[in-house]
Amino acid sequence: MQKRKMITAALPYANGPVHIGHLAGVYIPADVFARFQRRLGSDVAFICGSDEHGIPITIRAKKEGITPQDIVDKYHTIIKKSFEDLGISFDEYSRTSSENHKKTSQDFFLKMYENGQFTEEVSEQYYDEQAGEFLADRYIVGTCPKCGNDGAYGDQCEKCGSTLSPSELINPKSALSGNIPVLKETKNWYLPLNEYEDFLNEWILEGHKDDWKPNVYGQVKSWLNDGLKPRAMTRDLNWGVQVPLPDAEGKVLYVWFDAPIGYISFTKEWAAKNGKNWEDYWQSEDSDLIHFIGKDNIVFHCIIFPAMMKAHGDYIMPSNVPAFEFLNLENDKISTSRNWAVWAHEYVEEFPGQQDVLRYALLSSAPETKDNNFTWKDFQTKNNSELVGIFGNFINRVAVLIHKYYDGVIPAGNENAEELSEISKAAKEINEYLSKYEFRNALSALMNLARFGNQYLQTEEPWKTIKDNPEKAANTLFVGAQIAVGLAQLCEPFMPFSSEKLLKMFNTEKISWKEVENAQILVKTGHTINESSLLFSKIEDETIDFQIQKLENTKISNAKTNPKANPMKEEITFDDFTKIDLRTATILEAEKVEKADKLLKLKVDTGVDVRTVVSGIAESFTPEEVVGKQVMILLNLAPRKIRGIESQGMLLLTTKPDGKLSFVTPDETVENGIEVG
Repeated sequence: MQKRKMITAALPYANGPVHIGHLAGVYIPADVFARFQRRLGSDVAFICGSDEHGIPITIRAKKEGITPQDIVDKYHTIIKKSFEDLGISFDEYSRTSSENHKKTSQDFFLKMYENGQFTEEVSEQYYDEQAGEFLADRYIVGTCPKCGNDGAYGDQCEKCGSTLSPSELINPKSALSGNIPVLKETKNWYLPLNEYEDFLNEWILEGHKDDWKPNVYGQVKSWLNDGLKPRAMTRDLNWGVQVPLPDAEGKVLYVWFDAPIGYISFTKEWAAKNGKNWEDYWQSEDSDLIHFIGKDNIVFHCIIFPAMMKAHGDYIMPSNVPAFEFLNLENDKISTSRNWAVWAHEYVEEFPGQQDVLRYALLSSAPETKDNNFTWKDFQTKNNSELVGIFGNFINRVAVLIHKYYDGVIPAGNENAEELSEISKAAKEINEYLSKYEFRNALSALMNLARFGNQYLQTEEPWKTIKDNPEKAANTLFVGAQIAVGLAQLCEPFMPFSSEKLLKMFNTEKISWKEVENAQILVKTGHTINESSLLFSKIEDETIDFQIQKLENTKISNAKTNPKANPMKEEITFDDFTKIDLRTATILEAEKVEKADKLLKLKVDTGVDVRTVVSGIAESFTPEEVVGKQVMILLNLAPRKIRGIESQGMLLLTTKPDGKLSFVTPDETVENGIEVG
């Protein structure tokens, strides 16, 4: 009997949608592992939810002039739907703003408090006098003392990954007002992490040096070698879970105290709905606790949360924390603030029915041991060359030929054919790789089975042997059908939507992983399959070019010094520019054009001649205001009739923030007819 698998995925901040970096680094690998464990027969609880108490949420709310609750309500809905649309099979997806979570985290804190696990310390913390608030770590920005990044936060530098304290920042500033904060005394409750060094050394450095990923083990080892310090578990804020003590008004639990407890509170919700005992998953040695996270969360899941659970006394430690590195986008770091991302909800809208293509592409580029890169061209190649050209091509050929030659009925074949062992081989390889959290290798093993199937068909050529050796053709398609159904079974953790289509196409049911590993025959002679349909479709250049242009537009927008400025018009050459004849001119007369509220008819002295110009400026200027005004005129613009009046030029104007027009004029009065340029 498999152990219980208590699988958690890092709680996404509910201050924005999820993007492909989140999917590749946490949620898709976690889902593959959870689906695989269910197929092995494990008792799985796959748990996640929105982290709704992070400082980024309050910062965003302040910027948008709305409440933090408005922010989390909006993004919780978007995130949850994105996960559902992409087939992330959480058993429970909840949120840290729930009453159940509030009670669970407060009870957790109180037990630690009553057991004397905290120290009370009065310390000087940064305070924003203008905002009238103490500044939590993420409300303080400054220069990282380790890499020189000017945008480091008071708890972490996201550029070099260093964990910091506000006092370490160079030139700290308040993220609320931009002012230099002052130091002010306040009391908080600290967890003395230094007292857990021996426990952590024994548990991780001695107990997991051979089975944890090197990036996780190495980062934890570095932390422990540097020595741990007490860390405040409460904050002076007004958004979060209130500290459940009488003398703690205006204080909330540190987000990295209450957020991981969300795994426990959400498990309680799931267990209550499903007649389970949540303690079996969190407090029993028969349970494996596995955290899927990104590398920036290693310290919280491998040091702080385990120290909390150890201090509490009732909880098991994680058996593994398979943290992933970061995924870049088109050779640039994904950035939510710069909108440099591929958002999950937008992908689902723009690529309907192609969720598995994204799952496949991200898994094949998963940043397991080092940062990796996603490009739209590579995405297109993976779809067209691998999913369409190999996987889908094999399935389609088998199904079409069985319908063509055998009316959709599986023909007779050799049930001991050597080629059938490839199915079991692939199932065992995938099992071995996923058990070691090697998702890319597992996906390769799946695709190797599809490649084998294609090569087998190509070698056997049943479309030819059907004429002179029908028994051989029948055997070829019998074996081909077994491989196709094997792919239908084995692709489910990776591409669940495609698996469902395939199982329906071959008119069969999902079976356990061990049955696939041990079965020689997956679909019997005489079994009728359903009509075939294309599993994947080619993605054209136009679709990819559109996505690349979206990112280019983002890059252009990010470079703007004025976000309200319109994009640059089509590029012209220098020769084009020299054809433009701009001159200084003076308006001599002005009158409204009948039945045209926006138009004024002007008589303009250009220095070359006196001519008529019709201009749409009547909503910004009266005729009396413009008479005598010196302006710039485009002199060599071809005449055109406006309301029956021939207009012989165009005046240069800009639009002010209030929408009114303003003339472009010389700094001082000059002669009419002077060329500009």
